[in-house]
Amino acid sequence: MIIRDEKNSDIAHITALTEAAFASVAYSDGTEAHIVNRLRNEGDLALSLVAEETGRLLGHVAFSRVTISETTGDWYGLAPVSVAPDRQREGIGQNLVRYGLRRLRKLKASGCVLIGSPDYYLRFGFQNNGSITYQDAPSLYVHWLSFNAEKPQGEVAYAPAFDTPTPTTEPAP
Repeated sequence: MIIRDEKNSDIAHITALTEAAFASVAYSDGTEAHIVNRLRNEGDLALSLVAEETGRLLGHVAFSRVTISETTGDWYGLAPVSVAPDRQREGIGQNLVRYGLRRLRKLKASGCVLIGSPDYYLRFGFQNNGSITYQDAPSLYVHWLSFNAEKPQGEVAYAPAFDTPTPTTEPAP
């Protein structure tokens, strides 16, 4: 398996993969693939990585810039991360997240935030101590990871793609 930057020829596969990965997830509202496409189309997809094995895309992770109201620096949001249903629980998602975080460090990012399961994301060094918030999400699910000594504080704001309703048809990439 290799992890690499997405290519234009991957876009339809990433959409299908993301839809399949979230199809049976209870907390999903079905907008994850749409969010990735909106981030890409609006120039907000800062880092988009795929996991590939023998020509098949097995996973994808997206990173976009975020702001934190009382915090300075270049912060990124991790979302979503998708793995093909038949290949989940093999470490593909973990590898994508770890590789993406390394890439953000090389970009001299201040850190990364996400909304997700503490059972999954604390293993990467993320914290959820209530210092940052996101809308009405419980603090248990709002995580941050600083790449320097800065501890973020304030309300997280993601790119507009996260806050707009899903259209009935997807715009062409």
